[in-house]
Amino acid sequence: MSHSVAESLAWVAVDWGSSNLRAWALDARNRVLARTGSRRGMLSLTPHDYEPELKRVIGDWLPPTGRVPVRICGMAGARQGWLEAAYLPVPTRLDNLSRGAVRPSLEDPRLEVTLLPGLCQAADDQQHGFDVMRGEETQLAGLCRAGAGRDGREEAFSPVTGLACLPGTHAKWARLEEGTVTRFTTCMTGELYDLLARQSVLHHSLDHPAGIDDPSDPGNREWFIAAVREINDAPAAFTARLFGLRARDLLDDGLPVGEARGARLAARLSGLVIGLELAGLRDELRLESAAARDITLIGNASLCARYALALSTLGHTSHTLDGESAVLAGLSLANRTLSQAAMNRASGA
Repeated sequence: MSHSVAESLAWVAVDWGSSNLRAWALDARNRVLARTGSRRGMLSLTPHDYEPELKRVIGDWLPPTGRVPVRICGMAGARQGWLEAAYLPVPTRLDNLSRGAVRPSLEDPRLEVTLLPGLCQAADDQQHGFDVMRGEETQLAGLCRAGAGRDGREEAFSPVTGLACLPGTHAKWARLEEGTVTRFTTCMTGELYDLLARQSVLHHSLDHPAGIDDPSDPGNREWFIAAVREINDAPAAFTARLFGLRARDLLDDGLPVGEARGARLAARLSGLVIGLELAGLRDELRLESAAARDITLIGNASLCARYALALSTLGHTSHTLDGESAVLAGLSLANRTLSQAAMNRASGA
């Protein structure tokens, strides 16, 4: 047992995805005491595996007696996960996520596990399609939690209005109105890039180490920006521009040699796929520009920087919230709500 953690531990936050999990030990003031993780996500677990894996990961934090709340977001609450926490339909206010939470049965009496739900969207006559998210809603709640108390008051929730983007394998764009998710869109941009770069004819030109196309490099930046502008002006030409990458590698004597060659082409592919994503969201982006609001990017710094550059290229402003900070803030909001509800039940309120 980690005695220093166990003595101050108030609760545990867990983000359990498809391929891994992250866990944080927190004290009563939501300060991080320790962090850990595992590469065993939903795809490698059966429902009966979750409690043993959780104990393996956080067991050193647990005190010998008492009960520790464990608040979990992500794929552990999926239908194929530990126990399904059914999607809540939008519109959903982000401080109400806990109303869809579920509790799996447990063998260890020291654990009090709560699985948070995701959000879903049905198709409507305003061109909003069927969609789901699981895990990102907690980061969006964290955006509202992170905005609370900025005026000096100790508030748990700030009713944010605006457009938020969570870049990743499946990028999420969510419209928030006074702290309520009213609609959202998923774009498979990260997965599309990976498939094109690794499993299409383009892989002959893009065989390079990850991150070599970093747009902070001036040459890569130039190629990325040019691709964003080009595809934004002519999104229907996307598939032609893709094959043009391969043809350019074969025919353009002006390309640099060695790693720089692959880096430039990879930067162009990244600009094309992200630019296409932004072209499809043109109406949402215009709403933010008309309201003179920044777009909020939530995620890891390098990917958010790439999206910020693409947005800036098209005349849109943005700011970034770190993904870990967002998920911790969202889980702390859920923990506060769930703990208050438990106290009310205990007092008969």
